[in-house]
Amino acid sequence: MPVRKSIQDVTDRIAARSALTRRDYLDRIEAAREQGVHRSTLSCGNLAHGFAACGPSDKARLAGTRTLNLGIVTSYNDMLSAHQPYGTYPDLIKAAARAIGATAQVAGGVPAMCDGVTQGQPGMDLSLFSRDVIAMATAIALSHNMFDAAVYLGICDKIVPGLLIGALTFGHLPGVFVPAGPMPSGLPNDEKSRVRQLYMEGKLGRAELLEAEAKSYHSPGTCTFYGTANSNQMLMEIMGLHLPGASFVNPNTPLRDALTREAARRALSLTAQGNGYAPIGHIIDEKAIVNGLVGLHATGGSTNHTLHLIAIAAAAGLHVTWQDMSDLSDAVPLLARVYPNGVADVNHFHAAGGMGFLIRELLESGHLHEDVKTVWGAGLSNYAVEAKLLEDKLTFEPAPARSGDPRVLAPVSAPFSQTGGLKLLSGNLGKSVIKVSAVKPEHRVVEAPARIFHSQQGLQDAFKAGELNGDVIAVVRFQGPKSVGMPELHKLTPALGVLQDRGHKVALLTDGRMSGASGKVPAAIHMTPEASDGGAISKIRDGDLIRLDAEAGTLTFLGDEREFLSRTPATEDLRKEHYGMGRELFAGFRALVGAADRGASVFG
Repeated sequence: MPVRKSIQDVTDRIAARSALTRRDYLDRIEAAREQGVHRSTLSCGNLAHGFAACGPSDKARLAGTRTLNLGIVTSYNDMLSAHQPYGTYPDLIKAAARAIGATAQVAGGVPAMCDGVTQGQPGMDLSLFSRDVIAMATAIALSHNMFDAAVYLGICDKIVPGLLIGALTFGHLPGVFVPAGPMPSGLPNDEKSRVRQLYMEGKLGRAELLEAEAKSYHSPGTCTFYGTANSNQMLMEIMGLHLPGASFVNPNTPLRDALTREAARRALSLTAQGNGYAPIGHIIDEKAIVNGLVGLHATGGSTNHTLHLIAIAAAAGLHVTWQDMSDLSDAVPLLARVYPNGVADVNHFHAAGGMGFLIRELLESGHLHEDVKTVWGAGLSNYAVEAKLLEDKLTFEPAPARSGDPRVLAPVSAPFSQTGGLKLLSGNLGKSVIKVSAVKPEHRVVEAPARIFHSQQGLQDAFKAGELNGDVIAVVRFQGPKSVGMPELHKLTPALGVLQDRGHKVALLTDGRMSGASGKVPAAIHMTPEASDGGAISKIRDGDLIRLDAEAGTLTFLGDEREFLSRTPATEDLRKEHYGMGRELFAGFRALVGAADRGASVFG
C-alpha cells in the first residue's frame, strides 16, 4: 500500500529542509568510496602494523590486495548483562568471514555504561555524554582504513545511537548492527515496581528490595522492559540495519549464533568490491528515519529517542525536529503494550509476533515506507518475517497472520490507541516531550501548584519527610545537558507513584530525562530552553499554578504571564548538592552541547 499522505508530508519536509546538508553528506561519502580502502596503498610498515597480531593465514590474506576485511566495533564488557554475551561474538564473526575467504578484526571497543547501575549515582552525569564519546570511539576504530565493511556490537541506551553516529561518519562503509538479545523473563516488571513503591513507603526493607531486583535482572541479556535498550533494537530492525527478526532472540541460543554468523557474511556481501554495494550512509535517509519514528510511536518506545534520532539524522545530513515527531505521533496507531505501557515484556512481544508482525501491519496500512534500502536488500517487506532454525539452517518465514496475544501486540484494525505513544508539549514554559502510552487517560491532565527541587535527592527527602501531601507538579531543574549532562531521573518514579496512588494529582516537569522506563506518572521531560540557559523553567517558584495537558499537548504557567516573564531566573548557585563527577572533566562538552530539541549533541 502507498504510504499515507500524513507520513509522506513529514518525509517530504525533512528532505526539503535537509537538501543542502544531505547533498554535502552524500558527496563526502562518495569521495571516500572513490578513494577506496587504503590497505592496498599503505606503506609496508603501516600494513605490517595492521596485521602483526594475526595468524599466518589471515596475515597472508591481508598482505594481498583483494581480500575483504571486516571491522568489528564492540561494546563488550562482562559487568553488564546486555553486553556480556558479546564476548564470544568476535570468534564467531571471524570464523564466518574465513569460511568465505575473508578476514575480520576487532577494530576497537567503545564504552558501555548502564543507566541501571548508575541510576541516582554521580556516574549518571556521564550517561548522555557517553553517547558522543562512543560515536568518537567508533570513528577512531574505523580510522585505520583497514576495513571494507563493519559490524557493530551494541544494544543498550547510548551505545547503539553512539555506534550509529560514528558509523555514519564513515558512511561509505557497509555496516550491520548485531544485537545480543534480551534475557529470559524473570520477576514481572509490574511486581518489581510494586516492591519499589513499598520500599519507598518504608513497608519493605532493603533485603526484600534487592531480592526483587535480582529476580528481575537475573541473567545475560538486555533488561526485558521496553526501555531505551529494546527501543534501540526495534529501531535498528525497522530502519533496515539488523537482519530480519534478529532483535529479540535470547542470548546463547543456536538461533542467536546463526544470526550473528549471517550478519558477518551479509556485511561482507555489501562492500564496494561486489555488485550489491549498500553503504550505511545510503541506507539511513529521510525514509529510514521516518520509519524509525513510526516504529517508535507504534510501540510506545523510549523518549530518549526524541534526542537520539535528531542526533543520528544530523550525522547523515538530515534535520529532524520535535514537530516532525509530534505530527507523526498524531498519525500512527499504538500497537504494542509492553512494560511500562502494559504488563508484558519484550519476550512476550516477540512470542506474539514481534517485529515481523508489527512491520507487516504498518506496511499494509501505509504507515511505513516500503521503498527503502536495507542490509537485507531493497524493500522493507523483507522484514515482515520471523527468523527460525530448520535442521540447523537459518531460514526466514512470513510473520504470523494474527497476533499470538492481542493484549500485547495488536493489529492496525484494532489498535490500543489511534495515536502514538509520544507527544510534544508546548506553551509559555517552553517545549518538552511526554510518553503518554504508559499514562492512564485520567492522569493525563494535571493542574497543580509547583514544588521546586534542584536534584532527585531533594524530592526524595521531601517525600520521606512527609512534605508532599497533596496535588503537586514537581519541578526538578538544572538537570539539562549544559548543567549536569542531562541525567535520567527514575529515582523519582516510586515517590511520585505513591502520591498518585493516594489519589493526588501528580506530574513531573524537568529539563532532565526519564527515558524509556517513563511510567504511570505524567512527566514533561527534556524541557527546553533548559534552566542553565535561563529558560522559563528557571523562573518557576514554589506554589505557582501549572497545567500539564497531555491530551491537548500544552504545558502552561497559569498566573500573570507578564509578571512571570519579568522574573529573574534562578541560577545554578542555588543548588545545594555537589555536582557529579562529570562536571569538571566534561566542561568542554557542556560548552558545545546543543539543546534537547537539537539532540543534546555536539554533532550536527
